[in-house]
Amino acid sequence: MVSVRSNIPKHANIEDSDIQQWLQSIAEYYPPNELDKIYYACQFAKDNYQDNCHPNTGETYLKHAIAVADIVVHLGMDTETVIATLLHEIYQVPNHQASVILAKFGANILHMIDGINKMQQIDQYQEQTNQHLKKEQHIESLRKLLLAIVEDVKVVLIRLADCLYDMRHLSVLSEDKQKIIAKTTQEIYAPLANRLGIWQIKWELEDLSFRYLQPKIYKNLAKLLDERRIDREIYIHKVIEILEKELKKAGIKAEITGRPKHIYSIWKKMQRKGVDFDQIFDVRAVRIMVETKTDCYTVLGLVHNLWKPLHGEFDDYIASPKENRYQSLHTAVMTSNQNKPLEIQIRTFDMHHQCELGIAAHWRYKEGEKKADKQFEKKIVWMRQLLEESHDNDDFLEQFKSEVYEDRVYVLTPKGDVIDLPKGSTPLDFSYYIHTDIGHRCRGAKINGKIVTLNSVLNNGDIVEILTHKEPNPSQEWLNPHLNYIKTHKARSKIKAWFRVQNYENNVTTGKNLLEKELNRLGINNLSHELLAKHFKYPKLTEFLAAVGYGEISHIQIVSAVEYITTQKSTQTNTDTDNIATLSTNQHFSPQTKNHSVKILGVENLLTHIANCCKPVPYDPIIGYITHGRGVSIHKQDCTSLKQMQTETEPDRFIEVEWNNENQARYQVDIQILAYDRRDLLRDISSLLSTEKINVLAVHTQTHKNKQIADMKLTIEIENILQLSRIINRISQLSNILDVYRN
Repeated sequence: MVSVRSNIPKHANIEDSDIQQWLQSIAEYYPPNELDKIYYACQFAKDNYQDNCHPNTGETYLKHAIAVADIVVHLGMDTETVIATLLHEIYQVPNHQASVILAKFGANILHMIDGINKMQQIDQYQEQTNQHLKKEQHIESLRKLLLAIVEDVKVVLIRLADCLYDMRHLSVLSEDKQKIIAKTTQEIYAPLANRLGIWQIKWELEDLSFRYLQPKIYKNLAKLLDERRIDREIYIHKVIEILEKELKKAGIKAEITGRPKHIYSIWKKMQRKGVDFDQIFDVRAVRIMVETKTDCYTVLGLVHNLWKPLHGEFDDYIASPKENRYQSLHTAVMTSNQNKPLEIQIRTFDMHHQCELGIAAHWRYKEGEKKADKQFEKKIVWMRQLLEESHDNDDFLEQFKSEVYEDRVYVLTPKGDVIDLPKGSTPLDFSYYIHTDIGHRCRGAKINGKIVTLNSVLNNGDIVEILTHKEPNPSQEWLNPHLNYIKTHKARSKIKAWFRVQNYENNVTTGKNLLEKELNRLGINNLSHELLAKHFKYPKLTEFLAAVGYGEISHIQIVSAVEYITTQKSTQTNTDTDNIATLSTNQHFSPQTKNHSVKILGVENLLTHIANCCKPVPYDPIIGYITHGRGVSIHKQDCTSLKQMQTETEPDRFIEVEWNNENQARYQVDIQILAYDRRDLLRDISSLLSTEKINVLAVHTQTHKNKQIADMKLTIEIENILQLSRIINRISQLSNILDVYRN
C-alpha cells in the first residue's frame, strides 16, 4: 500500500517537547514565521482539547489532530490548512467558542473548521441510519451532498486525511463498527480522493477498506503477492537495469522504479476480467519518470524497440488526460528475457507529482512564499462539479461524469435518505418529492429540529421533517409565485391537480372570489370577466372561473392577460372600458412636467400630469381633461371627480388619451394597509419596500387604540401592475396584517 509517513510521537499523551519534535520534522516544508503560527495553534489546541479522547481511536484529540495534520503537511498543504486541521476537532470538546477562533486565527480557518464539522455531522448521521442506506443512488447523492456543503476545497482534503488516519487505526473498534466505517470509506471517501486525483490517499483508503470488508480475500491476495515477492523483485531489478542502460545511451535523464501493488485494484481487475491471480500481468510493473513531455514519447519508442508491445494495451493519457487531469503513458510489453508480460507507465516528474497529490499539489511553498500555478483557480471550478461514478470501475481509471452542483440542493430525511432538489426549494417542495399525499397533508415543517415556515429556503445538509394534517388540505396561497412556497414543477402540478378534482361548483365560486379579490386589491374594477375567459380560450365563463379556482390559471397570468388585451386594443377609443394600457417603467415624472407616459391622440407636445384625485396607472382606462394653465390632467374613466366635471363643463375639454407603450415611467399609487397594531410594524413594511427597491413618497398612519387597529396609507412609485401585485402580496404576508389593497 502507498503510505503517507507520520512523524508524530507514538505515545498516547502529547507534551510540549513532543510538539517541538513534530515541528522539527516538518520544518523543511515551512519558513520559521509559518512554523511559529503552527506552534501557536498546537498550544491553543492543547489548552482546549485537554484530556478529551477521540471516540474512534481512544487517543486524545490532540494526538489525533496532530497525526492528521502530519498527513496534511505531507500532502503539501499551506499553513492555514495545517492550522485548521490541528483545530478540526474543537467542536467535539465542551465550551469551545467560534468567536475565539475567529479572533485568534481569522475567518478562513474558522470557515474550514465549520466545513469539516458539517462533513463529520453528516458522517455521524449516516452511521446512525446506516441500516437501510445501501442503494447506489443514495451513495451517489451522499457524495454530492458532502461536496455541496463545502465552501473551501481544502476542507475535503482535511476530511480525507482524517478518514485515512481513522482507517489506519480501525482495528481498535468492534467488528460492526469497522465494517460501517470501512463501507463509508470505500463508497464515499475513496471515490472522492479518486475524483480529486489524490492517488496517494485513494489507494490506501481502498486497500484498508478492502481489508476490513473482505478480510479472507484480502489476506489470500496479500499472501500470493508476498510469496512471489522475491522473484518479482529480481525480475523488476533486471528490467530496470536494461531500461537504465538504454536511456543512458539516448541521453535521457530518468528515474525508474517498480510500481507499488495495490491489493484492491488487483482484485477489481480479477473480477472485471474473470481471471485468476496468475493472469493479472500488471502485477509486474515499472514506472519511468522523465523531465519533459517529449522525453515521454522518446522513452515509449525505446521501450517498444526493446520488447514487443501487447495489442490493445496502450493508452495515451498525456494527449487525452482523464477527467481528473491524470496524465501518463501506459503500455504493456512481453519481455524477451523471461517471456512475461510487463506494464510500463511513463510520465514527467510534474505529472507524477500531480498524480500522487492531485489538487493538493498546488499548495507548495517555495522560498517562503506560497505558490500556486495559474491552473489552480480552474481546478477549484473543476472540483466544484459533483460527480456521479460510472459503471465502468476500471481500477484507478474509473470514469466519472460531471454534474454542476450549484443548481442543486441536497437535504436529508429524518431516516437519512439524501434528497436532491433544485436550488431554492422549500419544505413544501420536499414534502411533494417524498410523496404526493405527504404534500397534500403538509401543515408545517422542521429544519434541523426547528419549526420553520413552509416557504423557507432549504440549504445543503439540512435535515427536513414534515408535519402533517390527518386529511389533505392544500392552500391556494401555495400557488402564488410572489409568496415563494414552491419551486418545483412537480409540487405545483400536484397542487393544481388536487384542486382540479374538487367539487366543480366550489371551484367556480372559489375562482370568482379569487379573481375579484385580486382585481379589487389592484384597483381594477371594470374589467370584463368574459373577456378574460375568451382570452384563455374558455367557451364558458364558469369553466374559466373553475380553472382559476383550482389553480390552473394564476393571478399573474391574469394580469399578463390584461396587459396583452390592452395592447391589442390600444387603438380603440377611451370610451371602451376594456382599454387598459401597458405600464411603462423607470421614468420619474411630476404633475407639472411633460408626461411622456401618456399619448394624446392627434395632438403632440401638450403638457400632461396625473390627476391626484384618482391617480390612474397603466391598466386603468383613462381620459384627458384640459385644465386652465396646467395642461391636460389624466383621470381614470370612473373617477368620481371627473363625473362631476363632465356635468359642469363643456364636452370639448375632454380628450382621448392612451398609455404610451414606447416610454418608461414610474407611477404613483396609494395603497391602504389595515393591521393589528404592534411594535415595529412600520419598520417591517419599510424594510420590505426597501428590499423591493420601492420608492415611498408619503406615509400616513392612524391608530385606533380602542380596537388596536393601525390604518396606514402609503404613496409609492411602481413600475407596473405585476410589481404592485407582488408588493401587495408580500405585505399581506407580514404578521398582524389584516388587509392590503390599492386605494
